[in-house]
Amino acid sequence: PAEHFDDDAVKVVKRLVRNGFHAYLVGGCVRDLLLGKKPKDFDVATNARPHDIKAIFRNCRVIGRRFRLAHILFGAGKVIETATFRRDPSAGELESEIDTAEEPLVPRVKSREDDADLLIRHDNVFGEPHEDALRRDFRLNGLFYDVERQEVIDFVGGMKDVEARVLSTIGLPDVRFREDPVRILRAIKFS
Repeated sequence: PAEHFDDDAVKVVKRLVRNGFHAYLVGGCVRDLLLGKKPKDFDVATNARPHDIKAIFRNCRVIGRRFRLAHILFGAGKVIETATFRRDPSAGELESEIDTAEEPLVPRVKSREDDADLLIRHDNVFGEPHEDALRRDFRLNGLFYDVERQEVIDFVGGMKDVEARVLSTIGLPDVRFREDPVRILRAIKFS
């Protein structure tokens, strides 16, 4: 429903697009909107780099050491988190070919022999929208919403999960949970 959209988040997306960038609402806000719920916060994903975002928005603060994020600040403490599209830092290991059968993209299976190599420590590699979707945790959180075209972009099969009300990881669950054990708690929260 239109009343569930955040006007400031839509303004952020539209201003980025007006300045020649691609920008989408992403993640939990898209999931919640599809479920008819009012999202608690709105995140934006874009191909604009943090310094580009800061140049466009006077009310922007760039934060983070591991991965630079732009926080666009509004009244009453509201923050629209705006991130540049990212990809798996081990890009050579990423399968990102789109299957003509419209199967969701999945990350390539990594070795199960060394859990230490799976933990996400460095995630500061910029990418494309489909690569950004692949590095997210659950398929229903890998959805993008194009404000201009008023359509959901689904690279990972998240719409099927929302419609079926199921929770699936992007890729193999044991690998995804070993990459970031906090995802187990997020799975419990979402279920």
